[in-house]
Amino acid sequence: MTQPDPTPRTAVRSTGDNVAASDTEVRQFEQQRWIRPPGATEVLLVRHGASQAFIPGEPFPMLGDQGDPALAPKGHEQAAAMAKRLVHEPIDALYVSSLQRTQQTFAPLAERLGMTPTVEHDLREVALGEWDGGRIRQYAADNHPLYERLHIERRWDVIPGAESNEQLVGRCMAALGRIAEAHPDQLVAACVHGGVIGAVLAHITESTPFSFGGADNCSVTQVVRCDGDWVLRRFNDCSHLDSHLHHG
Repeated sequence: MTQPDPTPRTAVRSTGDNVAASDTEVRQFEQQRWIRPPGATEVLLVRHGASQAFIPGEPFPMLGDQGDPALAPKGHEQAAAMAKRLVHEPIDALYVSSLQRTQQTFAPLAERLGMTPTVEHDLREVALGEWDGGRIRQYAADNHPLYERLHIERRWDVIPGAESNEQLVGRCMAALGRIAEAHPDQLVAACVHGGVIGAVLAHITESTPFSFGGADNCSVTQVVRCDGDWVLRRFNDCSHLDSHLHHG
């Protein structure tokens, strides 16, 4: 049985009875960097900087039914480092949630870009019912049985009065959809919350709830919507933060 010849054939051309070989052009296909498709929207989801510590008996100030703490000094340092990183990106618009820690986080970036962030209320943090106002931090540190159950069952509404996973995903994806519709062919940065990032990414990647928990303060996550579909390109990028800023 004749084996196929792996040697590339030389192109030939016929001139009467004579056959002459011509120079062969070898086609090469190099790897290419990703380029945003036409009409797509890129969104950089930035988690807010570290917020003030919770002190038992001194709940955070509330905005509606949600805790609204200010940034801690470390959070302001993280925000400055993040602004230094993102100021060189071709950002077309800035978005923040209604909670002050996101607005304070983007203040340095907004000043350097000369932009005014748009408030998108539906990108606020998950509502924690009876555990809002900072109480969840203490219950987490104390290994409260209900906190353990929350992670076993992977749903927020284990907490009395808390928002369900479905409610959280529904409003967050609706908000991102509005942003994408308003900014085709553009890059947008949105300062949001850890619970928002986790819910959005679990939905986009069809993962189980809480699969993307624990995004670091002032980390950058990148999602893209193209032709109605969302894809994840980057999660928890902390390369702009020193180790002492994003740990703890």
